[in-house]
Amino acid sequence: MPTNTTIPTLDGKSTIPAYVVKPAGIPPNSTPRGAIIVIQEIFGVNPGIAKKTEDWAAAGYLAVAPDVFWRQQPGVEFNPDIPEEFQQAIGYMMKHDFDLGIQDVEATIHWIRREAGVAKVGLEGFCMGGKIAYMAAARTDVDASVGYYGVGIDKMLGESHAIAKPLLLHVPAADGFVPPEAQAAMHAGLDGNAHVTIHDYAGLDHGFADTFGARRDMAGAKLAEKRTAEFFAANVG
Repeated sequence: MPTNTTIPTLDGKSTIPAYVVKPAGIPPNSTPRGAIIVIQEIFGVNPGIAKKTEDWAAAGYLAVAPDVFWRQQPGVEFNPDIPEEFQQAIGYMMKHDFDLGIQDVEATIHWIRREAGVAKVGLEGFCMGGKIAYMAAARTDVDASVGYYGVGIDKMLGESHAIAKPLLLHVPAADGFVPPEAQAAMHAGLDGNAHVTIHDYAGLDHGFADTFGARRDMAGAKLAEKRTAEFFAANVG
């Protein structure tokens, strides 16, 4: 999916490509109900992520999907149902600088508030983006975050004390990338945090909320999407 907007980096030396969709029917001189940042899986801003972005705009939000891998190569897209492309995507994820990437998330939040004029900002991320959602909750002032099947959160629980805004995590119990011991560590480290809600999905695997493709579980995805929509309505607008 071609990006259609560029967002300045925090240092102002570069720009982040992003796919931005504005809600239709907003009266002149008014602002959307809020904004949602959509953070991709390892597969880039592909048609599935573009559709999620468009769906948030249809719900009345300014929706922004930044190209997470732009520092490596702008515009990469992969199909998770093609094994060769899946492996290519893993290569991009392995080379991604998450600490630098969270600065790009912060730059996106700043752009939404200062340039687009939308005060309340939520963020949802999938897979790699689920980890980024957790990092955003701990390291930025985003108003609310949602992470789907985030990988590696159990290794970052030392940052949980910094979470000061609502965070919702969707955790499929049969996730092949997040083993039971990692899920148990997440519960042990986060269940006592009043800002964090974890929903477990028995029998579901990684990628169950894909927009398209073989990994999507319709019932599980619809339940998670309903919970996410209600969460953002309560915390973003």
